Amino acid sequence: MRDTPPLVLTFAGTDPTGGAGLQADVLTIASLGCHPLSVVTAVTVQDSLGVEDFLPLDAEWVADQARRVLEDMPVAAFKVGMLGSPEVALAVAEVVSDYPDVPLVLDPVLASGRGDELASEDLISVIKEALLPQTTVLTPNSLEARRLSMDETLDEEAPELSECARRLLDLGCEYVLITGAHEQTPQVVNVLYGEEGVLQRLNWERLAASYHGSGCTLASSLAALLALGVDLQDAVRQAQDFTYQSLRAAFRAGMGQAIPDRLYWARAGEDAEG
Repeated sequence: MRDTPPLVLTFAGTDPTGGAGLQADVLTIASLGCHPLSVVTAVTVQDSLGVEDFLPLDAEWVADQARRVLEDMPVAAFKVGMLGSPEVALAVAEVVSDYPDVPLVLDPVLASGRGDELASEDLISVIKEALLPQTTVLTPNSLEARRLSMDETLDEEAPELSECARRLLDLGCEYVLITGAHEQTPQVVNVLYGEEGVLQRLNWERLAASYHGSGCTLASSLAALLALGVDLQDAVRQAQDFTYQSLRAAFRAGMGQAIPDRLYWARAGEDAEG
């Protein structure tokens, strides 16, 4: 039998369009040469326009899904996406706490691309208190970074992104990669922060379309690259490049956002043969 590829376990909500969520994670992880393992945290009702509703799973079901597979297979990386409820977040935090040496990439899915609310303040509190201290790389967009780092009890203006990163690092995560697609800049600027400050700043061409699942693609590709043993800063660069190429090759399957093509490299080969 062939050697087993690195195994990446993703915790995420479903997306029937395949553009984001669990399906996007599975496609991305497989595209990069790892084997995806998946735990369903929530079931969503959505299309390419946005999320109409979602149903978080029972927290015990989430934990049981994960523990069953973790007792059977050696996982090389975790990716955490949509959680759906504080109870599910606590269950995930408890499961991953048993594997402190496994890198964890956390994509804090707080809202859909359209702005549909996906996380309550109670859920955000659990993420900050129970999951961030176990996170290797947090991958918020700028809106998520501000929301996670601001104290809702204080009447303060939105802090600069560097201050957001400092606060998030103080909450326990090792690295924070803040993506800048929502900022009013000519190019998209993604910045990796560590305890030493800015470790990496990469500028990307601002593409014209709006995309369904770009954050999922970035976080799951980063988890896959870490599972493959790529150095963290190189993995961050390569994950951004994979995501950018997927966005450039995106297709519009429905009436809303474009869907990133995580198999762009395979279809490029087909085009060349044609």
